[in-house]
Amino acid sequence: MEIFWFIPTHGDGRYLGTSYGGRAVNFAYARQIAQAADELGYSGVLIPTGKACEDSWILASSLIPVTEKLKFLVAVRPGLMSPTLSARMAATFDRLSNGRLLINVVTGGDPEELKGDGLFLDHDERYQLTDEFLSIWREVLAGNETELQGKYLQVEGAKVLFPPLQSPYPPLYFGGSSPAGIEVAAKHVNVYLTWGEPLAQVAEKIDKVRALAAKQGRCIRFGIRLHVIVRETEDEAWRAAEELIQYVDDDTIRFAQKVFARYDSVGQKRMAQLHGGDRSRLIIGPNLWAGVGLVRGGAGTALVGDPKSVAERMKEYADIGIETFILSGYPHLEEAYRVAELLFPHLPLSMTNTSVSQRFLTGPFGEVVANDRCPQNHAVVHGKHSSYSQS
Repeated sequence: MEIFWFIPTHGDGRYLGTSYGGRAVNFAYARQIAQAADELGYSGVLIPTGKACEDSWILASSLIPVTEKLKFLVAVRPGLMSPTLSARMAATFDRLSNGRLLINVVTGGDPEELKGDGLFLDHDERYQLTDEFLSIWREVLAGNETELQGKYLQVEGAKVLFPPLQSPYPPLYFGGSSPAGIEVAAKHVNVYLTWGEPLAQVAEKIDKVRALAAKQGRCIRFGIRLHVIVRETEDEAWRAAEELIQYVDDDTIRFAQKVFARYDSVGQKRMAQLHGGDRSRLIIGPNLWAGVGLVRGGAGTALVGDPKSVAERMKEYADIGIETFILSGYPHLEEAYRVAELLFPHLPLSMTNTSVSQRFLTGPFGEVVANDRCPQNHAVVHGKHSSYSQS
């Protein structure tokens, strides 16, 4: 498994739907999260994009010199960016970061927001544009001079003089649940991303993408975007889930769901259908909770439970093909530590994760007792604490 974390450039806090317990995301806070993720053994961080977020490229660039191994999953926006300009940005970032760039291809799902950015294409047209964009982007970063006379994009003599460090280009990540989106994924991307739907729905989607990619002679990897609420016991975890939305009132839910209803994103519609804005329908599978999606667009589900249970659910996703897990939790700084400390020991992590997390997960832990003795370790067994000596 490869585990990513999330930098919440749209704001963070202890609760959803309220300013109480909220905190601003400035550079100092983003740096803390990035450095924590780097030290704890996360492979990378996803940096979101959109009008409610700080610019992902500027933020990611500012974090290069304050991190060591952490990779940055940064968005390109077909229709909002020139493919050749975007390719040059990617090549520069990749070289300056010593090969730590990953590309998140975001076509966009909110027509109103896209109009504000000057893009007036309908859903399927945006994916046709994305196809043309990636055709140019991939060619020039692979070192080829190219031209294209497409329906939406035209270039002549397009090229990138200084190549990226990663060959032929930084890996492309992409999420799209519609037939048009899946076609783009099968043709272009390296990693197909899905939001945290129930296992059977994710398996069905993976099968479709894998089959279409195989027809084009391509092999695609898969990832999933989830929140996570992990605590020492199941009861604690579910209490934490309820506490997260304790200030979310019905008016806030209605407002959020009305906004989401205008999206033409099939993935967003699938997220909304999981709960229908109804608090009584939030548990949608074993340890899978849709409460975040009451007021948050995009990823709206969380794995909730004790470390062993959450790890088992993640392994079930891995069994159907998921390799990369992009996780998050509120607030993101504290939860980065909690997830690494409680959950990582139960997961079959990649070598990148393991090499760092093992360094972190060696002692001593806790404050030395009476300046003389390392504290005892305590394991949680079926909700009860048992002691055993550290070896």
